[in-house]
Amino acid sequence: MQPYTKNWTQVTEFVMMGFAGIHEAHLLFFILFLTMYLFTLVENLAIILVVGLDHQLWRPMYFFLTHLSCLEIWYTSVTVPKMLAGFIGVDGGKNISYAGCLSQLFIFTFLGATECFLLAAMAYDRYVAICMPLHYGPLVSWGTCIRLAAACWLGGFLTPILPIYLMSQLTFCGPNVIDHFFCDASPLLALSCSDVTWKETVDFLVSLAVLLASSTVIAASYGNIVWTLLHIRSVAERWKAFSTCAAHLTVVSLFYGTLFFMYVRTKVTSSINFNKVVSVFYSIVTPMLNPLIYSLRNKEVKGALGRVFSLKFWKGQ
Repeated sequence: MQPYTKNWTQVTEFVMMGFAGIHEAHLLFFILFLTMYLFTLVENLAIILVVGLDHQLWRPMYFFLTHLSCLEIWYTSVTVPKMLAGFIGVDGGKNISYAGCLSQLFIFTFLGATECFLLAAMAYDRYVAICMPLHYGPLVSWGTCIRLAAACWLGGFLTPILPIYLMSQLTFCGPNVIDHFFCDASPLLALSCSDVTWKETVDFLVSLAVLLASSTVIAASYGNIVWTLLHIRSVAERWKAFSTCAAHLTVVSLFYGTLFFMYVRTKVTSSINFNKVVSVFYSIVTPMLNPLIYSLRNKEVKGALGRVFSLKFWKGQ
């Protein structure tokens, strides 16, 4: 928090420092992050296309997977293009307006919370499929899937409303340099000349509520799955049942591990550079890895990819 004086004026624009100290390698980092971003777009668009075109994948698990892919595309697109513009020195590439900064933070938080809820819905789907297979149809009908997806998006949208409102009530009277590559809450709070104690507390409680609510559903689902698997006598059947959850469990571990580290804290980040690395991991690396995890570990997705991108498939269409 910066001390407030009457001589200072309200900040109307921020400058994002990004990755300071890598001037000699800025082109290399630009190429690296651009490649990762394009790879993320292509992978997730491919999954959306494959699930949409291949009728064999018109099932609840893949319905949620397409929502996850849409999220990953928007999640990275909120931050990466602006970061890339800053790397190559585009005019105004590092500048962002006060309203634009709060909008970026709102959308980023909205999409992150939605992904938490969506991963919980996917865990519930796997729980019913493995623990109550005879009741799977009625419990996870298309109507239920649509309502669950809508609840995930609505819950995600409501999550940042109070934190962003409180952020908008803070005074920013200089300096205006954000030590990050996007408008995250912690570096913004470090610039405020208002008392941010209440804002930090609300951020902590909201983050904790989202993460605990969604992770509790996931933990309960997988606890029941493990209990059910332990009662399956055949090792082959047990492994086959678990393999349907392996990709989702891997994605959950990657996503939640970094989020718990970043956001369930009450103090402004103390190690900015380390947190930038963690932010890169959950905002760029994880969205790039998720489609690979689902496609490489899932024979159905790999088979559908082969069918959809084959010449025979398009001739049949």
